[in-house]
Amino acid sequence: MALLSVAEAFERVLAETAPLPAEEVPLDQADGRVLAYDLKARRTQPPADVSAMDGYAVRAADVAAAPVRLRIVGEVPAGRPFGAVVGPGEAARIFTGGVVPAGADSIVVQEVTRRRDGGWVEIEKPTSKGRHVRLRGLDFRAGDVLLGKGHRLTARDLQLAAGMNHPFVPVHRRPKLAMFATGDELVAPGTEPGPGQIVYSNGFALAALARAEGADVIDLGVVGDKLDETVAAVRKASARGADILLTTGGASVGEYDLVQAAFAKEGMALSFWKVAMRPGRPLMHGRLGGMAALGVPGNPVSSYVCAFLFLVPLIRRLCGRSDLATPTETAQLGCDLPENDERADYLRASLRDGPDGPVATPFPVQDSSMMTPLAKADCLVIREPHAPAAKAGEQCTLMRLPR
Repeated sequence: MALLSVAEAFERVLAETAPLPAEEVPLDQADGRVLAYDLKARRTQPPADVSAMDGYAVRAADVAAAPVRLRIVGEVPAGRPFGAVVGPGEAARIFTGGVVPAGADSIVVQEVTRRRDGGWVEIEKPTSKGRHVRLRGLDFRAGDVLLGKGHRLTARDLQLAAGMNHPFVPVHRRPKLAMFATGDELVAPGTEPGPGQIVYSNGFALAALARAEGADVIDLGVVGDKLDETVAAVRKASARGADILLTTGGASVGEYDLVQAAFAKEGMALSFWKVAMRPGRPLMHGRLGGMAALGVPGNPVSSYVCAFLFLVPLIRRLCGRSDLATPTETAQLGCDLPENDERADYLRASLRDGPDGPVATPFPVQDSSMMTPLAKADCLVIREPHAPAAKAGEQCTLMRLPR
């Protein structure tokens, strides 16, 4: 199978993939979820003209020649409207959020008033009509579409949805992602590795990345380098109702790289296997019924970069988002780079502010087994296939890594 370009691989991963069905969830479970339908306000806010300050509800014409004295005819706390009318020469004591009484058209703040014995208030300064009054519908009106389909809900959106009187919101179901690693050499963190063994690390990064994008992760652990064990893990993912199967390791061409054979045994035709990128050339993709399968390499950097470039957009598509790909931006190169070969390079790099804008400096060693530079990286500098040599100070394209 020939090497596929990154752009073509991206399109194939997202092909025939649609947002998952909608479900109603309570607001306290909706943070980060994506709306499946437009959300309309069920009420008008504020529902009536209300005071924006503590003070007195008055007729602006009565205080135009302040200082003046007005007779206090009532009190208007928030939630307890005043049933009478404020007439000429009258005022009603009012608090923030109180409904402006009929007849009144302005609020005088209490700082420019003096309460007098006998039920009178002295207004020391005039005020204009409508001053400190929040008009009915100032924020929104019933029927207004305030949160649109495909919008990923934030904390502020939840506040708005509650104000719109929605205790539940319609969102796309979270994708279920089942994942397993392959390799007889892998041992759990905290274990003392034996000869030839290494500590398993990829799954912790991949699971965190998937959860951050809204997926529910089913961790199937580490599978030995045996075909029947690998097939059993694939079947277990399907039985658990996974929307995505993510494997790490076993994606190359060695005799112990069995993921592709397990996929084939279960009837999956590969969409692609090799991608013209570095790191991450042996990347696999296909479908098993309703389950998308993505096999990333076992090298730590390769597994993370492949997941960042392909798994994240896949999860976002299933979640109903429209911002699928991580945006790119430009910066100045902080060092010289040689010409590139036929594969696109994704170079781990630091990013700092320079006198003429951001400066991205790729680390000098880009070995795909090295976790320390990946953890320190701020971004990936993208070098297109066959890119000519570049000098420090020239423009480059990058993707910021999540912090």
